[in-house]
Amino acid sequence: MDPATLSEAEQEWTRRWQALPKVVFSRTLTEVRGANMSLATGTVTEEVARWRAEPGDGEIAIGGADLAASVAAEGLIDEYRVRVFPVLVGGGTPFFARDGRRLDLELVESRTFGDVLYLRHRVRRSG
Repeated sequence: MDPATLSEAEQEWTRRWQALPKVVFSRTLTEVRGANMSLATGTVTEEVARWRAEPGDGEIAIGGADLAASVAAEGLIDEYRVRVFPVLVGGGTPFFARDGRRLDLELVESRTFGDVLYLRHRVRRSG
């Protein structure tokens, strides 16, 4: 996509996204190229612990259904930030693991952007 065709808001989002550090999990890659990118060397649990120990606001975004399911299965997700698009699909990788566990959530924020609904839920931890 030609950056010149992006709106000002899209260009700003692109600049911010490119500046963020990114860790790639892969079963086949031995190296990654690109600004602010590194290849994960540990398990999901080890990598999340390492990221949480880094200075900063502590926010870690997880992309990809398989990786998100692995992180969720380990109980490492504190918040879910879901965008609901007005499209129905009948297949693909489930967003949430089908492991039968119940996870109680607390609604923290909701907004709409045109037809898109943004929901932010915090995981309720017992204890």
